[in-house]
Amino acid sequence: MPHRSVRELQTEDIPLIADYWLNSEPVFLVGMGVDLAKVPSREDLTTMLTHQLSLPISERMSYALIWLEDDTPVGHSNVNKIAFGESAYMHLHLWQPALRQKGAGTELVKQSLPYYFENLQLKTLYCEPYAHNPAPNKTLAKTGFEFVKRHTTIPGTINFEQEVNRWQLTRERYEQIKEAL
Repeated sequence: MPHRSVRELQTEDIPLIADYWLNSEPVFLVGMGVDLAKVPSREDLTTMLTHQLSLPISERMSYALIWLEDDTPVGHSNVNKIAFGESAYMHLHLWQPALRQKGAGTELVKQSLPYYFENLQLKTLYCEPYAHNPAPNKTLAKTGFEFVKRHTTIPGTINFEQEVNRWQLTRERYEQIKEAL
């Protein structure tokens, strides 16, 4: 059985995240709700992520984690729209197609939650996946998130307008389920 773990983003991980965004199949990206014309260049991605790593965590606009399987990076999760001590919006990205829809994402999200709740002192963690992308919606339900609503929005800087499902996990609910994580 593979060993899965999570750690904070490090500078040497930045090219891996850039590769994910720039080398993934266009049909896969569109299936996640990505507007291909809005994906930043490698240079812009690198500059943004490097800058975020240079800031104190309480001042970051983005906070990222690397997902590992047997100590090899296989994905990342990040939050943005951070209101430190209040809330943030989580994103989930498994880079390896072979790991998708096999439970890896659920396990890695569970391991990511303490980083978000403790390091960002969150009261509520939200996630708004594309409503027509079943995998993250199933993952969120399995990890204890509660469905809030379906609505139409542009959920991020690289997305097209789309229907999303808003999920939330409150600190109170997180505290209730964290022993089971």
